[in-house]
Amino acid sequence: MYYVGLDIHKRTIAYCVKKSDGQILDENTIPSTRDAIGRLVAQLPDEWEGAMEATMFTGWIFDAFEDLGHTLKVANPSMLKAICAAKKKCDEADARMIADLLRCGLLPEVMMDAREIRELRMVLRFRNLLVRNAVKMKNKTAGLLMESGVEYSRSRLHRKRYFRTLMDSLDWLPSAVTDLLGMSREAIEFFETLQRRLVRSLVEHPSLAERVERLRSIAGVGEITALTWALEIGDPGKFSSVRKAISYCGLCSALRESGGKQSRGPLSRKRNSHLQSMLVEAAKLAPRFNPQLRAVHQRELKRGNRNRATLAVARKLVAYMLAVDRSGRPFVPTVVADRDGSGEIAA
Repeated sequence: MYYVGLDIHKRTIAYCVKKSDGQILDENTIPSTRDAIGRLVAQLPDEWEGAMEATMFTGWIFDAFEDLGHTLKVANPSMLKAICAAKKKCDEADARMIADLLRCGLLPEVMMDAREIRELRMVLRFRNLLVRNAVKMKNKTAGLLMESGVEYSRSRLHRKRYFRTLMDSLDWLPSAVTDLLGMSREAIEFFETLQRRLVRSLVEHPSLAERVERLRSIAGVGEITALTWALEIGDPGKFSSVRKAISYCGLCSALRESGGKQSRGPLSRKRNSHLQSMLVEAAKLAPRFNPQLRAVHQRELKRGNRNRATLAVARKLVAYMLAVDRSGRPFVPTVVADRDGSGEIAA
């Protein structure tokens, strides 16, 4: 068996082929193209395993090897301490180290989702970019009006009819400001039209429609929350417990223990940032529509910390969505007996 370590970059791929005893058979640098990958695979031995570090280029390289009949292992970059701690840091040394970790069975492997899921996830993240740009243009519109001393209704500013009426009444504004306001409004409408189109295509996608519908059976879970969960989680079976799912979503703090003493810091940075932000925002609104989550929020509020109450709701939301996703059935709340004998609604 031979072991291949790949150090991925935008324009080049450094590779190192090692035997099972650690002897280097071949190492070189090739361009980051599909043709170069095909030539590399053709010259490799018959029996080999390969690994690479997870980067923004990992997806297409993983797919290129898969199309050629080989599956690469993908390593968690934050766990590759050996590369970061090395005295000599270069592409060749990184490729050698990845090959050694693979050869010794110490590679911190991460799971690659199916190609279709990764493609749909790219669409959803592009939609999030459009939403952020639309918010920036809305803030710029309000800023232009404030700089010109214009009074306006904040709650109705971005409605078409109100904005048109407001602009008709501001004939004294300089032409430069009027043109900028018009361009800002056009940009807002453009971004919002595109993002609605993308959301509609995702919701109606054959592989997502039923799953999203089941997740939306949980009161307080909307289209965007369900889509983000389905596409960022991928296969829910990869989580053996709710705690691991909560940790992946970044809703718990890192634990540090030494000498019998434990300490907790802020929320861990080792998380899926897209899921974390979505769940925190959803947890602020979900208690209005979901009696179970409202009970969790009120119970935590009695302890006096609103942020902790929001996090508690987000964790409970993860537990509900994971249960629905695993079972393949809609959410049905049940009543269980509490310690004091009262009824408590739970999933």
